[in-house]
Amino acid sequence: MLSVLVIGYVWPEPNSSAAGSHMLSLLRLFKQQGWQVTFASPAQTTEHMIDLADEGIDSTAIELNSSSFDQYLRQLQPDIVMFDRFMMEEQFGWRVRQQCPQALTLLDTEDLQFLRHARHQAVKAQRDVLPEDHHSDLAKREVAAIFRCDLTLMISEVEIDILTRLHKVDRQLLHYSPFMLEQQELSLANPDYGQRYGFISIGNFRHAPNWDAVLWLKQQIWPLIRKALPKAELHVYGAYPPPKATALHDVKSGFLVKGWVDDAVAAMQSARVCLAPLRFGAGIKGKLAEAMICNTPSVTTDIGAEGMQTGLDWGGMIANDAEAIAAAAVELYLQQGLWQQSSTRGRENARQLFDRQQHFSALADKLAQVSGDLSGHRQQNFIGGMLNFHHHRSTQYMSQWIESKNKLAQLQEEQTQD
Repeated sequence: MLSVLVIGYVWPEPNSSAAGSHMLSLLRLFKQQGWQVTFASPAQTTEHMIDLADEGIDSTAIELNSSSFDQYLRQLQPDIVMFDRFMMEEQFGWRVRQQCPQALTLLDTEDLQFLRHARHQAVKAQRDVLPEDHHSDLAKREVAAIFRCDLTLMISEVEIDILTRLHKVDRQLLHYSPFMLEQQELSLANPDYGQRYGFISIGNFRHAPNWDAVLWLKQQIWPLIRKALPKAELHVYGAYPPPKATALHDVKSGFLVKGWVDDAVAAMQSARVCLAPLRFGAGIKGKLAEAMICNTPSVTTDIGAEGMQTGLDWGGMIANDAEAIAAAAVELYLQQGLWQQSSTRGRENARQLFDRQQHFSALADKLAQVSGDLSGHRQQNFIGGMLNFHHHRSTQYMSQWIESKNKLAQLQEEQTQD
């Protein structure tokens, strides 16, 4: 039986974020192969994290900059190690390659961090993204981690194109792995137009693009919608709402900040239109995938729809300024025929994009292909080998210095107490 170790940036919260849901899909794929799966993380536990034991998955807390992880690796000896985002590869990759050199290394990006950051900076500066934004220090770190790993899971074909075109990453190092939904999720019995009321916006408040979208809704878009629909309500859902978010709650204007929702699907099914005015971001959007399977037409931006389009029209409307977004939302809300067409297209788009069995099979085949000739695969990736050679040394020495410093501080504290 193969052993898989997943090193998580955070503990999985499938009901809080698309990243958490996608991580759970990957864990279930590994279990479906009959593999022994362990999830480890240096992060704090949270109230919304899933009980991994219920999924038959072992879990353990690990420490940053500690040789205790080396001992753990020597005991576990995993066949596959997956890093949840590049920061975990930076922290633990050199230890994995030192203790388990024959383990296949996977990187799950979720979305490209450097791309999201570049777009955020451009929005704040009120300018377009510039070519040099794709070559930032953050980009160098993230792309280096991609080269160092045997295979990187990419949630968006658009981001695969960016990496291969702008950063010259070999396509063989990247594997397309979007959301993976079961047939029952793609075939929900959803309410029709007449059974729905109001608008919905949903997304984890700790995610900067979501918070920016909520502010844009509150300050510019919702007043325009409310002017056309004086009795309409917008229900704003999301995990971890800060006080600055709950302070936006205003019954008089119909802008209702609900925060955490136990059943996001039921909330989406009850709404007539989903609003996702994302001005920056990367990857693909869980809220829009959820709208698709719930037959809820959505109004979003080019950024929101990125990586989620097929040969069909969007299941709703795409617009990029406040006036156009508001007008599209009102039109979808009032015109039943247009709503029905958009609703149907959304479901069909989801079926084309997110079929679980299709993507499970493709990933299982790719893992078998790479592991079947891991040595040959690595020989084709000279840049990755070169980066690993230097990363072992620079990161190893820095980590060992931090560990020694921490031990010295602890020793001094113990001596003071004595």
